Amino acid sequence: MLSITLRQLEYAVAVARTGGVTAAAETLNVSQPALSVALSQLEAQLGQPLFLRRAGSAVTPTAYGRSFVDEAERLLLGIANLTRGTGAPSPVTLGCFEDLAPMVLAPLLARIGAALPGLAITPRVGSFERLAEDLSRGRIDLALSYDLGFDERFEREEIARLTPHAVLSPDHPLALAPGLRLADLADQPLVLADQGPSLGHMQALFSRAGLMPRIAHRTHSLETMRSFAANGLGIGLSYTHPAPGQSYDGRPLVTRPVTDTGAGEPIVLVRLAGMASASSTKRVSDFIRKTALPF
Repeated sequence: MLSITLRQLEYAVAVARTGGVTAAAETLNVSQPALSVALSQLEAQLGQPLFLRRAGSAVTPTAYGRSFVDEAERLLLGIANLTRGTGAPSPVTLGCFEDLAPMVLAPLLARIGAALPGLAITPRVGSFERLAEDLSRGRIDLALSYDLGFDERFEREEIARLTPHAVLSPDHPLALAPGLRLADLADQPLVLADQGPSLGHMQALFSRAGLMPRIAHRTHSLETMRSFAANGLGIGLSYTHPAPGQSYDGRPLVTRPVTDTGAGEPIVLVRLAGMASASSTKRVSDFIRKTALPF
């Protein structure tokens, strides 16, 4: 049976976060030899290394080490919360879908900081799959996302609903139309963000209308999609609607609503089902529910 101490877990997390044994020892105010010995003993008990050590280079976690450190950090945070007492609110880790984050995360954190002083919020940005995994493993308490990629393990509460829009170069013939239908877009080369469930969801919009879209490009991110559209490589299609009227590379673009896609896509607050929320998490949920965000 393994006999791992909390001190060993604390040492491992510190080494991973600082990138070195010496820096971790200084951060924790312990001697470097003592930390090295404790870390070696921990790895011996586990039967495999947590870190790669190369002369002249930063210490980097192995694949196993990354997973171990994440779980160790979560465990240490939980113990800290247990011993914190009722006077201090427990911190909240808030996840956000990667396309929404550039629009809403910073304004939301600023508003929470002003409205709920003393409440610590740790943001995490990720894909649908990453958010679902982090929620299920207890790495985040709450997530803000589209309602895609979350199964029956999760509770979802709708807080907004968005309809898709087309992204076009200003000189595209369809850019003059006040609104577009799926039939207008089906014969055009489309640029879609290739992000897990979102790609299939966009394709399903056309399928339900009896249409077959022409997908010219699949991009890894929303901003790459917008750049492709701004440079005339196709028409982008997205629910997320950033404010700037140009792409990252400085090219102008316009957006037009797609008018025949139904009720739109929900923005949801997601939490693990069957788990009682801490009071601080409930306060954050209540605040987000009542706050008008720039979706």
